[in-house]
Amino acid sequence: MRHNKKFNHLGRTKSHREAMLANMTVSLIRAKRINTTVAKAKALRVYAEPIINRAKEDTTNSRRIVFSYLQNKEAVKELFGDIAVKIANRPGGYLRILKLGQNRLGDNAEMAMIEFVDYNENLLKDNVEKKTKTRRSRSKKASEAAPAAPAAEPEAKAE
Repeated sequence: MRHNKKFNHLGRTKSHREAMLANMTVSLIRAKRINTTVAKAKALRVYAEPIINRAKEDTTNSRRIVFSYLQNKEAVKELFGDIAVKIANRPGGYLRILKLGQNRLGDNAEMAMIEFVDYNENLLKDNVEKKTKTRRSRSKKASEAAPAAPAAEPEAKAE
């Protein structure tokens, strides 16, 4: 029986799967975004987000725990340095999976891009430039008063 064994095994042994996810996490930390299959991206998010969450607290113990997973000094340094600053305020959801809408040539696997949420400058600019809209309708008094005010100014200038 396989009660409560819900994660995707990805057709690999436990040691191979853990090594693959650790290597993918290191690549993600270094490049900030990687292209992979949808199944691997979903498995990577489950694996990497708790590791990234450890970087919020920069202690020797948390560095050692993260290093035990990743086995890469440069990735740990970058995670606790540059990335920890950007994710400090975020309560979770550090990674975003975007389906690319194309399939891999060899086996027709659906491809996706996984990236850090705080590192996509294009989406960050769009969020900053958008004006917030209220869900309430404007009152009739405000809309009637707005045209009256500019009309009063030309008359004052004419006299």
